[in-house]
Amino acid sequence: MKYKNLTKEQIIISLDRLTRFKSASEKYRRVFGDIILSNLIEPKFKKTDLENLPPFQLRDYAVEILNSSIKSYIKNSISNYSINERLKEYEESVFNLDEDTKILLDNRIDYIKSFGLIKDDSAVNLKWLKTLTENENSVYLREEQCLKFPIEKVLLVEGLTEEILLPAFSKFLGYDFYQKGIQVIPAGGKNQVVKMYYKLSQELRLPIFLLLDRDAEENILQIKPRLRDIDKIHLVSCGEFEDLLPKSLIIKTVNKELSNFATISEEDLSDGVGEAENLENIFKEKGLHEFKKAEFAKLVRENIEEESDVSDEIRDIIKELQS
Repeated sequence: MKYKNLTKEQIIISLDRLTRFKSASEKYRRVFGDIILSNLIEPKFKKTDLENLPPFQLRDYAVEILNSSIKSYIKNSISNYSINERLKEYEESVFNLDEDTKILLDNRIDYIKSFGLIKDDSAVNLKWLKTLTENENSVYLREEQCLKFPIEKVLLVEGLTEEILLPAFSKFLGYDFYQKGIQVIPAGGKNQVVKMYYKLSQELRLPIFLLLDRDAEENILQIKPRLRDIDKIHLVSCGEFEDLLPKSLIIKTVNKELSNFATISEEDLSDGVGEAENLENIFKEKGLHEFKKAEFAKLVRENIEEESDVSDEIRDIIKELQS
């Protein structure tokens, strides 16, 4: 076997991708495959060859390259593989795993030695990885250090607005998603929510909370036959998620963040029209840049400051998510 070592950056990227919240089968096969394709010189494999490679060979080739690369940078350190078993147990608690994936997880990656390469400002999953050497309960550490991992529940939403604002509203109300292990997944539209739910409900052992706009009633009919007992759906009572934002919060955000260009009052937010449409019209009439939901959601997030900024239905959604 002949190979070249990974760079420090490649090592960190590989470890990061292995510990993200993603299907264990997909991430291990992809990361191990990428290591082999980019760094294994002999024997030489093509991407199509890896699809037929037995899982233990895929694992062993990749792990040897990864460990050799780590060792080239961190020389004076004792190897310890206790963390590998904890990772395997975690993945098995989150995902429904086939036998091939269990073989990939049953590896001897020298995680502990690699910690010498992981900086304090690294991604939250890598910070969590480093805590797996401690004897403290992982849930306690997550809540103490706001690590998000281990993940305990998935919030499946239509778009980026919900992904940006729900954690912010929830944190304001004292329920921090990072402390409580809530993973938000934006599907990219109501039809994609259905496809994503079908996929996740097959892969995950965790409960899934689905949040859908009012016009998604037909999509709910597609989901319900496959809805598991541990999952729940919340259909927004009217319109889109943007319509759950208090008008006062929208006005405050526009007037504070865009005051150099425009100011608005409640009269500018027409009744009977969705707030996203209202904002599109305001941006156009005031000569502002194109209205983009995600960008505006980030502005709104910075202006959640008082109890009146959180509508009753948003409070209800967060209470349902807690339960």
